[in-house]
Amino acid sequence: KDLDRCNMLITKFDPDMDHDHPVSDYASYTAEEISTWRQVYQQLRSIYPSLACKQFLDGLQQLEKECGYGEDRIPQLQEVSAFLKERTGFQLRPVAGLLSARDFLASLAFRVFQCTQYIRHSSAPMHSPEPDCCHELLGHIPMLADKEFAQFSQEIGLASLGASDEDIEKLSTLYWFTVEFGLCKQNGAVKAYGAGLLSSYGELVYALSNEPEYKPFAPEETAVQPYQDQTYQPVYFVSESFEDAKMKLRKYSANIKRPFTVRYDPFTCSVEVLDQPSKIQNALSQMREDLKTLHSALEKLSSS
Repeated sequence: KDLDRCNMLITKFDPDMDHDHPVSDYASYTAEEISTWRQVYQQLRSIYPSLACKQFLDGLQQLEKECGYGEDRIPQLQEVSAFLKERTGFQLRPVAGLLSARDFLASLAFRVFQCTQYIRHSSAPMHSPEPDCCHELLGHIPMLADKEFAQFSQEIGLASLGASDEDIEKLSTLYWFTVEFGLCKQNGAVKAYGAGLLSSYGELVYALSNEPEYKPFAPEETAVQPYQDQTYQPVYFVSESFEDAKMKLRKYSANIKRPFTVRYDPFTCSVEVLDQPSKIQNALSQMREDLKTLHSALEKLSSS
């Protein structure tokens, strides 16, 4: 319920854009809107096998099999949210438009992804000035079905809680160059995992051509890199792997000055502020129980 207050919309991309978009558990789409979806789906689906990372391809294949992903129907957030909850604990909440960085990142801390339902205009099917359902459903959702990537996304959110405005700006830039426009190495080749790339035919092809500059992902440098929200990125950051990116982000986040430390409780889907010795003791007790379970499992494996 805390996330009900995380609803500050930003009109940065198009100040005149109507933000009275439908926000509900079920969205109805016109034949023209489904036609736009079909065009986007067909074009992107044709280049994913050669340009997208393995985790994305695996997630998309699961969504096509279990969630009705395909050319002829725009998936509903409710069914996609149930699919994600089962796999990585992430849930979707419908939102009317682009949120402020602080509100959006705070939601990720709770494993909640604030998701739009409207679709881009049919006159420009390959571009949208703000996140629409093509960007969300095709760009973000297949990646959020991967446990490691879901944890990476949540850790950016956890790092944002209680951070200064300056650090929020840096974390949102890190998010931009990873979750939105990130590249990673797989089997010696560079592949895309960022949603901004995976939902844009033109930029996906451009990002994996010889034109842009590549830099290794280094949070301190990435956090202050100027970025483009009106045209293609001049620079992309390449991670060695998601695990490598997660460890680097964790190290970076540890140096963010905050008045408290937080911990996510997966049982209650809440964030606990560790500001009392008793809370820290309870967290340690829970960790000890988890370690006992793992130790017991190892013993059984070694004796079998």
